[in-house]
Amino acid sequence: MMNALHANILYISTAAWQGANGIAPGDVLKYVLIGVAFLVGLALVALFVRYINLWIQCILTKADIGLFQMAAMQLRKVDVARIVQAKITAVQAGLRDITTQDLEAHFLAGGNVTRVVNSLIKANRADIKLNLKMATGIDLAGRDVDDAVRTSVTPKVIDCPDPKKGEFISAVAKDGIELKVKARVTVRMNIVKLIGGATEDTVIARVGEGIVAAIGSHHSYKDVLEHPDAISKAVLAKGLDAGTAFEIVSIDIADLDVGQNIGARLQADQAEADMRRAKAKAEERRAMAVAQEQEMRAEVTRNRSLVTLAEAEVPKAMADALRSGNLGVMDMYRLKNIDADTQMRESIAKPQAGGAPPQEKPKN
Repeated sequence: MMNALHANILYISTAAWQGANGIAPGDVLKYVLIGVAFLVGLALVALFVRYINLWIQCILTKADIGLFQMAAMQLRKVDVARIVQAKITAVQAGLRDITTQDLEAHFLAGGNVTRVVNSLIKANRADIKLNLKMATGIDLAGRDVDDAVRTSVTPKVIDCPDPKKGEFISAVAKDGIELKVKARVTVRMNIVKLIGGATEDTVIARVGEGIVAAIGSHHSYKDVLEHPDAISKAVLAKGLDAGTAFEIVSIDIADLDVGQNIGARLQADQAEADMRRAKAKAEERRAMAVAQEQEMRAEVTRNRSLVTLAEAEVPKAMADALRSGNLGVMDMYRLKNIDADTQMRESIAKPQAGGAPPQEKPKN
């Protein structure tokens, strides 16, 4: 009810305004259409002025991108100039299978459209199998696809070890002599294995491990100095580039120096450790001997105390024997005489304190 009332009031007001200004009711629609057409024309003129240069370039290069496509790109927040330039570059290089939608999708995904197109052109010129799907995947994975193509064409030299992490690789032959090695690894990028393949650090680590193993298999360091190429051959034969994004072309020994005598130092350390162990065992045995000596002294003291206790019981036993008649008076006197004779003999046998033992007189 209220909506109908508002509509009637609006109709009456519009009719009153039209009657006051002398405009017929049928002319209102015409003016509205003219206004809309003017606005559309103005938008087309602005669009034409903004993208006229890019549109003319597309026409001249047969890039097949129209003004309305550019306007749609602008509405989708796409860098129109970058997409148009990339498409023109691709078309001029003969890569007509790259569509505008593919470039827009890669741009919206956060990729570098210009770098992808340049890498595809270089790969096409170098007869390297690289399609748009693989290139965009490599770019979105964070790898430099342009550098990958460049490395595939021109091999790259990697220092082993990395100068930032060490100056040389230390390896020891069977005779215990240390050798310090610097190597240079020439690699070629394998684009097919770039996604998911190991990086340069893995190659450096594997080559270092192979050099250490190759030197360690020689009986003498002199053999390595005489034939350093044997190290390269042994390392290359192991197929260290498996599972990596590179193909190892060659391994060259750049520097080979003699280091310390690790074997002699290890033997010296082992001898010192053995000596310390022997000293510890000797000290242990000495401590055990001292403890055993103390135990024996304690045992002697205990036995002496038992003897003293037993001697203290002798007078009691003699008294009991006299009392019971088992021992006579004469028997007791004989025992005392025997005890006195024993003490006399002991005093004669023992030298006097602080004096020399008695000497026999020479016989005439």
